[in-house]
Amino acid sequence: MHIGTTLTNYIIETQRNFKGATGEFTGLLNDIAVACKKISDLVNKGDLVDILGSAESENVQGETQKKMDVISNEIFMEALQHNGHVAGLASEEMDEICQLPKNAPRGHYLVLFDPLDGSSNIDVNVSVGTIFSILKAPVHPGDPSTEDFLRPGVEQVAAGYCLYGPSTMMVLTTGQGVNMFTLDRHFGEFLLTHENITIPEDTQEFAINASNMRFWEAPVKRYIDECLQGKEGPRGKDFNMRWVASMVAEVHRILTRGGIFMYPLDEKLKTKGQAGKLRLMYEANPMSFLIEQAGGASTTGRERIMEMKPEHIHQRVPVVLGSKNEVDRVTSYHND
Repeated sequence: MHIGTTLTNYIIETQRNFKGATGEFTGLLNDIAVACKKISDLVNKGDLVDILGSAESENVQGETQKKMDVISNEIFMEALQHNGHVAGLASEEMDEICQLPKNAPRGHYLVLFDPLDGSSNIDVNVSVGTIFSILKAPVHPGDPSTEDFLRPGVEQVAAGYCLYGPSTMMVLTTGQGVNMFTLDRHFGEFLLTHENITIPEDTQEFAINASNMRFWEAPVKRYIDECLQGKEGPRGKDFNMRWVASMVAEVHRILTRGGIFMYPLDEKLKTKGQAGKLRLMYEANPMSFLIEQAGGASTTGRERIMEMKPEHIHQRVPVVLGSKNEVDRVTSYHND
């Protein structure tokens, strides 16, 4: 594949390797791309079209929704429901899975998505994004059930995100590496700009919300303390800290130049009865697929995220992902 290839042509070419490919998967990814283009356009217009600020509602997790959370969810639902490429949908913003309208044609895929990750940043004009995960729909009569969605990350057939930043970028894996596509607004197409992304195994950059330091478990404190000691400490090198509070932006930086991102389990989360902060199905699984396909690693600090059997559709988990040697170090500290 050459730089400048359109997303559609890229998918068509990669699907040639799969016996019995029908074009349905290409159509589905085109549907997702259309939704992301619409969201990108609204994000870029911001207050000009009155999409900033709170929607004065809460999602299933009890979090205050931004206007763009609600709008982005509606855009995704509209883009995917009626084209015959999906059997069912699940959104971070909705209590239950979405059954398609009775008259809508059914496809062979399930899509889970976070329509606007990092939306708390949108009012201050910091990068946000959309995350999506694609599974094959099970073959059985009737519409899919919630149980049909509860499959480990290793069963994903594709995953990706769209970053709405200085440029709009679609980052995608179909299990054959990671490629980045940049939206050319003049042509209205995503064009291949970075192919076969590889994350360096070592890094000198970490991302974590340091305001939670007093709540961290001992292995996380140990790791960060060693990083902060720099050249004089056991790591023998200086580290930089980054924190955007947008998972899409954090992962994009790691895919671009390496690093480690951590949202670990801590005492504050335990007090709330939460097993982690990030959602397994909408954030952790798709991002883990991307990171692993680029040569990185992704764990809860204790186990590989992609092998976890989901317990419920809005399950939360701790996340430690990025450059392989750093993730392995954090995981080994938890297992000491």
